[in-house]
Amino acid sequence: MLTALDGVYGDRKDALSVAGRTASYEELLGAARAVAADVAGAPAFAVTATASLETVAAAVGGLLAGVPFVPLPPDAGPAEREHILRDSGAVLTDVDFDRRSSGSAGPGAGAGAPGAAPEDPALVLYTSGTTGAPKGVVLTGAAIAADLDALAEAWQWSAEDTLVHGLPLFHVHGLVLGVLGALRRGSRLVHTGRPTPQAYAEAGGSLYFGVPTVWSRIAADAPAAEALGGARLLVSGSAALPAPVFRDLERLTGLRPVERYGMTETLITVSGRAGGEVRPGTVGTPLPGIRTRIAAEPGAEIGELQLTGPTLFSGYLGRPEATAAAYTQDGWFRTGDIAAVDPADGVHRIVGRASIDMIKSGGYRIGAGEIENALLDHPRVSEAAVVGVPDADLGQRIVAFVVAEGVTGAELTEFVAAHLSVHKRPREVRFVAAVPRNAMGKPQKKLLLTGEFGPQAG
Repeated sequence: MLTALDGVYGDRKDALSVAGRTASYEELLGAARAVAADVAGAPAFAVTATASLETVAAAVGGLLAGVPFVPLPPDAGPAEREHILRDSGAVLTDVDFDRRSSGSAGPGAGAGAPGAAPEDPALVLYTSGTTGAPKGVVLTGAAIAADLDALAEAWQWSAEDTLVHGLPLFHVHGLVLGVLGALRRGSRLVHTGRPTPQAYAEAGGSLYFGVPTVWSRIAADAPAAEALGGARLLVSGSAALPAPVFRDLERLTGLRPVERYGMTETLITVSGRAGGEVRPGTVGTPLPGIRTRIAAEPGAEIGELQLTGPTLFSGYLGRPEATAAAYTQDGWFRTGDIAAVDPADGVHRIVGRASIDMIKSGGYRIGAGEIENALLDHPRVSEAAVVGVPDADLGQRIVAFVVAEGVTGAELTEFVAAHLSVHKRPREVRFVAAVPRNAMGKPQKKLLLTGEFGPQAG
């Protein structure tokens, strides 16, 4: 699973750099073996997953011990932490990276622990809980390995790379791709702590991971963006990258960012390719071993994306009914995301979540993402989120929440109507001070509808 820990790269003193602290693979392995010794025999163990070498050691230690690792969000409130610990049965564990254990003879075992079999649970990651209490997503070592190897092929990811990111270490993007991926490839890892434009610019990487919020801030800082021009690949995920940000990054760095698609339950399943054609607003084609299909109504071009393949989770922890409901009768996973596939080349475009981004207005099925991108093309709009709200006449009417200056709602409505079909224009534009987002930069549209995130712009 962790091929870089076989000693080949042990002489790299700065193989890992996390929030300014560096370590070699040999030092990481010693710290991870100490974790493995501490958690051996536990049903699962949890660590507050800060951006630190301790979190990296915990993830590796769990793999060595064969004990599932449950990363706790550092900003989780007491109720959420209590729920995750109770639901997972995890033992809350402190990690001291400076503590070392030599363990047994090889890296495949931690202080005499048996190690994890490929089909054993390796990680339990908790969902955001937007539709109820957070659910534990059980990921096996086999699923993680299959995903990382497929991504290595898609992104031409090798031990010669230096991966740079500043993403949270309790999500798939930051932990699985951004830590375990680097360890499996043997590439140097630089975690910047906070993902600031300056930190990314100074890291000197060949491969960069970011979410749209990160890339938007970098694109707005021309010197920082230009400093990334020596990189090989920029990868964006977790939410759609706005087309204007894509174009700004291309102009400033000379690189066309690659977007990819995935979920906690599926890992990454669709992605653009290094060296391939990349178009803004698209997430590429399925990775090797992944099959996708669109469950659309007759005559519709967009519908729910469903998929199957070796990267899927083994189930929701302790929730067999929820696990069964996540699949169709013929065994395909229901993503709950609305997508379209270009029949010419199989390139996928994600429209948004079925629950909130699919708008049925006046007999039309409309994707919110298309309208958001049109709004973001207006030079005075910096953020946009589009939803459908109940309407007695239309079924749903399109409402746009925008962060903008020096433009009226009527002007934005006309702008969209000129770029898209007239029926896709917002019927209402509400100006806000900011679009609320979660830790991964995804818009939290339900907060916009309830007004819970704060005051609107005056």
